[in-house]
Amino acid sequence: MSINDLPVLSALRTKMQWHQERQRVLSENVSNSDTPNFRPKDLVEPKFNAAGEAVGGFAALPLTRTSAAHIAPSSGDSASFDQNRKVGFQTRPAGNAVSLEEEMLKVSANQMDYAAATSLYGKSLHLLKTAIGKG
Repeated sequence: MSINDLPVLSALRTKMQWHQERQRVLSENVSNSDTPNFRPKDLVEPKFNAAGEAVGGFAALPLTRTSAAHIAPSSGDSASFDQNRKVGFQTRPAGNAVSLEEEMLKVSANQMDYAAATSLYGKSLHLLKTAIGKG
């Protein structure tokens, strides 16, 4: 087994790749801040099990009812999905819903989380190399 195949390092790599992709999505939101009828996008953060493997995906998403006319999920859970639940959501007269302040806060938090993940990844590799006598 290679050092890179360890679940904790795989989880950190997945997390770093997610942060890179999220940075791309957030930058698109900022660059389209003046585009009429543009709605900002964001990514769902990956979840990991105790072994460090990514869980979830499209098959694991719970079903929700957005209208009383929709068929109820087989699990019996009929939680409603409120699309306007975000407080402070603003739409300009042109229909654009990008808040530069919120997007820049997300970008900043994303950069800090990415830096933390890369630092942890590097320190984990160094610790493993030291443990096997190669560092």
